[in-house]
Amino acid sequence: MNEADSCPAQQNVKTVSHLEQAALQSRTVAERVSDILTKAVGSLSSIVLHLSWFTVWISINTGALPIIQPFDPFPFGILTLIVSTEGVLLALIILISQNRMIRQADRRAHLDLQISLLDEQETTAVLRILRRIAQHLGVPDGPAEAEVSKLSQQTDIDVVMRNLEEELPKD
Repeated sequence: MNEADSCPAQQNVKTVSHLEQAALQSRTVAERVSDILTKAVGSLSSIVLHLSWFTVWISINTGALPIIQPFDPFPFGILTLIVSTEGVLLALIILISQNRMIRQADRRAHLDLQISLLDEQETTAVLRILRRIAQHLGVPDGPAEAEVSKLSQQTDIDVVMRNLEEELPKD
């Protein structure tokens, strides 16, 4: 293993990459198809294709192209039906992709919370050790000792949550 591979930042990049690959591979067939369609429909080429199709359809059915007999005269009922159906299907496809992305964001938020809780516990433990080392070495208490003492206590997450719920504005 070279030095760059052992760098914590590089290890984190690899970890995130593995998590993303696992999330992509765990998608259902419907989610994979939905993601492909959402990506294709959400592109500039899709807009150009639709505008071209509408232009040709309207040109034919307004008689602007006399070589082709109009088959869907104004107000273009068939075109309206096709576009409406396409709109409903696209909305459903996009919802499938969004639901997957929401589940993935929720998993990331849960992971973030777990890491934050572990970090808080580790920091509390480090503060306790530092206080014991300072006491052992006879380092006098400083002006922030009361605050350090409070911070070296285990944080009660339920109390913090209740305080947040009381203080945050209601919808």
